[in-house]
This record gives sequence, C-alpha cells and structure tokens, in this order.
Amino acid sequence: MSARQRLSLVERLSYGFGDFGFSLAYNMASGFLLYYYTNIVGLPATAVGVIFLTARLMDAVIDILVGIAVDRTSTRWGRTRPYFLFTAIPYALVFIAVFAVPDWGVNAQLVYAFITFKALGILMSLGSIPYTALMPMMTADTGERLKLSGMRSVGTSASVVLGTAATLPLVGLFGGGDEQRGFLAVAVLFAGLSLIVIFALFRNCRERITTPAGAHQPVLPVIGQMLRNRAWIVAFLSCLFYFIRFGAMMAETPYLAIDVLGQPWLISIMLPAVSGTLLLSAFIAPPILTRTGIRNGCLAIFAVSAVLFLLLPLAEGNIPLFLTIYIAAALVTSLTITAAFTMIAGTVDYHEWKHGSRNEGILSAGVSLATKIGMAVGSAGVAFMLGWFDYQPDAVTDAAREAIRWSYYGGAAVLLFIQGVVVWFWPMDKPLPDRAPA
Repeated sequence: MSARQRLSLVERLSYGFGDFGFSLAYNMASGFLLYYYTNIVGLPATAVGVIFLTARLMDAVIDILVGIAVDRTSTRWGRTRPYFLFTAIPYALVFIAVFAVPDWGVNAQLVYAFITFKALGILMSLGSIPYTALMPMMTADTGERLKLSGMRSVGTSASVVLGTAATLPLVGLFGGGDEQRGFLAVAVLFAGLSLIVIFALFRNCRERITTPAGAHQPVLPVIGQMLRNRAWIVAFLSCLFYFIRFGAMMAETPYLAIDVLGQPWLISIMLPAVSGTLLLSAFIAPPILTRTGIRNGCLAIFAVSAVLFLLLPLAEGNIPLFLTIYIAAALVTSLTITAAFTMIAGTVDYHEWKHGSRNEGILSAGVSLATKIGMAVGSAGVAFMLGWFDYQPDAVTDAAREAIRWSYYGGAAVLLFIQGVVVWFWPMDKPLPDRAPA
C-alpha cells in the first residue's frame, strides 16, 4: 500500500467515531435500561429479561436479511454509505422513545418497551452492519486496519464514557430530582450527538475495495459458505462470549456497587473504567498485536484478565485495592476488542480465499448478530437471576447479594476461559496459501 493510498486522519477519525454514533444508544441502554425499567418505571425484572432476550433472538433473521441487502446494494454512494444517511434520523428518534415509557398500565408498558427496544435493534442493524462491512472495503492493509480498529476503539470508548459515566450525573442535572425526566433529557442529548457523527461517517469515508453487488446470488449457499468459514466462526464465537460478559457486567455493575459493596458512587468509576481503558487500549493494542499476532496475544490477555477477576472478591474490604485490580482487569481485557474488530475484517479475506467472493455484508451481519445476542444474553441473564432470587430494591436478601457477587466475578472468569478456547483456532496469523483447499 503506497503512502498516497494510506487513509487520512480525518477518514480514520470519521470511521472510528461512527462506532460512537451507533454504540452510544446501546451503551446507555446496556448500562441503565434494566435499572430504568425496574427501578423507575416499575416493570418486573423477569418480564424485562424476556423482552431483552426475545427481541435479540429475533435479530437472527433480521441481521442476516440486512447483511444480504448490503451485499445486493448498488448506489452512487456505494454499498454501505446510503444506510448511514437514511437510518441516522429514525435511529435517533427511536432512541429517545426507548426512554420515554408512558404512564400506562404495566401490560401496556411492557408492550411499549418491547416495541421500542425491538425497533432500536432493527435500526441499529441497518446502520452497524454496513458500518462493520465498510472496514474491509476501505483498505486491505493489515496495519491500516489495525489503525482503523484502534480508532474504532476510541469511538467505542467515548460512547461508553458518555453512556455510563456521564449518564447519572446528567440525569441528576437535567432531571432536578425526577429521574424519569432526566433519562429522557439525556436520551435527547445523546441522540443529537449520534446524528452528528453518523453524518460525518457518511461524508468522509470511502469504499475502495469492492466487488459487484451480488443481486442474484442465492442466499442459502452464501450462508453455507459463511458457516464453513473458519475465521468467521472464530470471530463470531469470540464476539458472542465477549459481549455476553460485557452485557452482564454493564447490567450488573450498578447492583454490585449498591447492594454488595454498599458504595453507589462506585458506579460512576467502574462503568467508565471500561471506557477509559478502551481508549488507552486503542493505542496500546495495535503494536502489541502486530508483534504477538492476534491468537497468541489474545490467549495471554484472557489468562491474565481471568486471574484478576478472581482476585476481586478478596479485595472487597479495601476499595482502593479493589478498584486497582478492577481497572487493571478492564485494561487487559479491553486489548481484545481491537483484535476483534481486526478479526472481523479478516473473515472477509479468508472468505474470498476459500470461496472466491467477499460477501462483506452477510459476514458482518453474522458478527453483528453475535454482538447483539451476546449483550442480550448477558443482560437478560442478570435480569433472570434477579427474578430467581426475588430481588427487591428496598429489601435485598443475602441470597440475592451472593448471587450478584459470584455471578459477577466467576462468570467473567468462565467466559474469558471459553473465549480463549475459541480464539485458539484463529487461522489468520500466518499468510494463507495461494489457493484454498478443494
């Protein structure tokens, strides 16, 4: 790749902050929607868990359809960019609607919650799947992809900072004691910010590596090829287990801080710690992973992170030490998200080598599905656990506290171990042979 072909800083920034635009709503929802539904609106936790899980399982069909549509799209703006242009405003409006549950009866509120949450997921698919498909179209150079992945980690980090650390202070500022009004005001603010960066993504990023849109390519054979793509299977499962853990931690951290540690103020440190470390890892991860390779680097990261999570319960009586270990675990684990974004782009190259076609849309759809199902399973699992132990905000039992404690620490360690087993099979750290096996 010649110097003249290298991506400009503006293009890398615009791509990276595209993730901010699509993730901000999702991070605010992941961190606080369970709390908003149960503690503010007053919906039953088990019913909310059913909403989260059902809505995301339905994405199995929706995401694949969006991926197929991207592969068949052909416009003067390219194959991915028109989706950014036409979904930005509806996405922002539905984001606001999610945090505007009307004062109806419980059954009507549950229906409203399901419809708006499902609509948010559909619109996110229509934007985020083309967004993921865009990276392998922008450059084939691994170094440039790692830079794009690093910038995407910056955008992700910024979205987590605002979606977690800034949310409760802004709710207090705008709500004036009325949390419901405060959450709605914050949703309006975040929706406006999302619009700005999504439109910048549309304006500044370009597709350079493209193949003709597969308008008549049969769907089932393409899905079959995807399921025989070893790199895609590894990326899918790795993202699935990463986001199960991430979704559970985002949903469960407020309960751990309030009901187990007895320190509500920790919410505004623990959740942003994830985002702050993502920002740092965006600059640390590329040189490390370039040297170690994705497979070996990730395996070491998973092992260290799992040990740190298992040390956390031993430090509960010493909050400064607890936070030190927690932030270290978050930093080490966050290095893998840059690897994940690069792996997703690599699945396209592996697919072209093995099957002779790129199919960026449907491959990105599959990984996007893993992300959303993972987040849903993680957050729904927390909701089901709270319901199983009859969690009541005003009368938390010792059994509920212990369930929160050990699912938080032990669950993270188990999921990191599983993710390590998956990444062991990553096939792209060595150059591929000239021809795929028959």
